[in-house]
Amino acid sequence: MWKTFYIKPHEIGVLYHRSDFKKILPPGTYFYLGVHWHVTTYDLNYPEANIENLELLWRNHSEELQRYLLVVRTAFNQAALVRCSQTWVSVSPNQLIAFWRGFIEVESHVFNVNESLELPAEFAQQLRGIYLSGIQTFQVSEHEIGLLYVQNNFVRPLEPGEYAFWDVNRSVAVKTLSRILPNPEFPLEDVLIERHPEFVAAYCEIVQLQNHQVAIARYQGKVISILPPCSRKLFWRGVEVEVIDISTETKLSSRLVTELVSGLPETLVLSRNFLHICEVRPQNIGLLYINQEFQTQLQPGKHAWWLFGRSLQTEVFDLRQQTLEVSGQDILSKDKVPLRLNLTAGYRIVDPLTARNGLVDITGYLYKELQFALRAAVGEKALDALLEDKGVIDQSIFEYISQKTSAYGIAVDSVGIKDIILPGEIRTILSKVVEAEKAAQANVVRRREETAATRSMLNTAKVMEDNPIALRLKELEVLERIAEKIEKIQVNGSLDSILTELIQINRN
Repeated sequence: MWKTFYIKPHEIGVLYHRSDFKKILPPGTYFYLGVHWHVTTYDLNYPEANIENLELLWRNHSEELQRYLLVVRTAFNQAALVRCSQTWVSVSPNQLIAFWRGFIEVESHVFNVNESLELPAEFAQQLRGIYLSGIQTFQVSEHEIGLLYVQNNFVRPLEPGEYAFWDVNRSVAVKTLSRILPNPEFPLEDVLIERHPEFVAAYCEIVQLQNHQVAIARYQGKVISILPPCSRKLFWRGVEVEVIDISTETKLSSRLVTELVSGLPETLVLSRNFLHICEVRPQNIGLLYINQEFQTQLQPGKHAWWLFGRSLQTEVFDLRQQTLEVSGQDILSKDKVPLRLNLTAGYRIVDPLTARNGLVDITGYLYKELQFALRAAVGEKALDALLEDKGVIDQSIFEYISQKTSAYGIAVDSVGIKDIILPGEIRTILSKVVEAEKAAQANVVRRREETAATRSMLNTAKVMEDNPIALRLKELEVLERIAEKIEKIQVNGSLDSILTELIQINRN
């Protein structure tokens, strides 16, 4: 019995007799006598040859298979890339894989992964955007530096470009750092410094400080970092570092104060945690204490000190005159009248060091002593005496408080009682007294004016008696006042007779 096999133009066949491999059949028609022949066909559009028992076939029939197959075998330290036309296939270590020749262009590349995990640059470019098992691709931009890590251990830096690495049996990672930022967060800085000095020397500036040093890092003239004592830090090359010995330079120079304190806001944010800053305004004076001991007075301006290794304290005192209000003081006068008084005092600090060393609370001390002085002065006076002359009380309080404050470097310039507030019933009584006094004064004035008016009328009468013309003028004045109140006047007779009759009427 003959068996016929037809292999299509895009196929290839493997001929078996029973289970034994016999040969590879290219496209065509084949006749074999017997029933135990069979053929397994493979579509050449899919170049990978998934042949059963490939390992055994390759061992026994390698010469036959090489004509039709590209066989890729990798050892434990090898990996391979196979290009099938536009398609790529990755082969892991300890693998045997075959691809059909001829129908589709096939080529293989074997790599020793023990020598290098990195693929050549031409492969990295060809594999761009392609996911392959066992291969990782990375892109390092032109503004970046890549750090290659294998099994979490730093290997080398990567300049800008495209990279591909085998990650078979070992993890591969690339951490990119921006070259735009002069002080990026280097991963495991201490490890880089200790174990990879060649990388540090080629790419970085290293700052390592002792316990009495601080450093200011600048890039393109701008402060980018301030480092405390005993710190260690990496920067990209191009960063300028100024190291300062704080054992001899505790206070910042005017140049650094201008740069770190009065300069850019972001610079002040960087330096705030490392500096003690004190601003003394005009007409003020400052006191500096280091480790609780007084050091010096501070003149107006901005001052700054490094904080490390010491405690600093500054206090600012205003030398201008200040006002203190002592309000709502309830006090009994000598005649037991309850009063509420408000007092105002003006004072100046003339010796800040004496005031600070002698008093914990300057304002509280002044307030208390003014209270004592006010109570002593008011309690010795009766209500009438208090109301008649408040200046005596002001003088008494001024003398008392001046004596108390002079020993503490404080000068009191003025003291005055603003208000004396009486209880309601006392105010009512005083109002009645004042009302009676004013009524009596008004009565005296009224009687005085009446007397003066009577005397004036008597003098006028004497003048008219001796002078008829003056009498006639007075008569005309009276007639004018009468005429102002009359809307219509009818005249009969001569003006002389009318005047005579009016005068007679007036006399009657």
